[in-house]
Amino acid sequence: MRLSRRGLILGGSAMLAGCASASAKAPLTTAQTGAPIAMPQVGLPTVQTSALTPPPLDPRGHVRKELMERAMTALDTHHRHLPLRDRMYLVDFQKFSGEERLYEVDLVAGEVKVLRTCHGRGSDPAHTGFAQRFSNTPDSNMSSVGAYATAGANWGAQQGPNVLLDGLEYSNDKARERAIIIHGADYADPDFLAREGKLGRSYGCFSVAHTDLPALRERMGEGRLLFAAA
Repeated sequence: MRLSRRGLILGGSAMLAGCASASAKAPLTTAQTGAPIAMPQVGLPTVQTSALTPPPLDPRGHVRKELMERAMTALDTHHRHLPLRDRMYLVDFQKFSGEERLYEVDLVAGEVKVLRTCHGRGSDPAHTGFAQRFSNTPDSNMSSVGAYATAGANWGAQQGPNVLLDGLEYSNDKARERAIIIHGADYADPDFLAREGKLGRSYGCFSVAHTDLPALRERMGEGRLLFAAA
């Protein structure tokens, strides 16, 4: 069942209204005289519905509209695999690798945090900084697009701390087989970008700067959406 951002926040409105109605008391009478007791006029509390309206999503316009819309659709399409709806992660492979193109979207507060991530060397064989081809084929060394579910923090012998991903679509459902993960890499660090003018290439993983990985690894958790598109 689809829950809108407004619906999550407005869930308590009916309860407030019910409590307010119950608090209004009927006039009392004095049994001895039969005269009504004068009661002061007490107004019902006003529920400020405007305060319950969720803030705008991505107010600074970091994410292109089409990518945001497709990601929101993916949240509903794959809802059985995505129980956590407080935040999601988007990757815009239309952008240059030196740009911030990994987005953490806070679905409650509306804010967006921007980071950098790499694409696969098979997606950019000439190392132009732009991903041009995508594949789900093992050993293609290409990035895969589509919806993923984060599958929790992990530790690997080669890459060390990382975040596991489960591909949810035909375009990326071999993510586990291909060991497509989120991990830190020297070629994604700021000093590499400053020296080379672009990030290095992975074997298809969403590599990030070593300094960005710890917070991502903790916040991504298990059961949140990562949606990559070109």
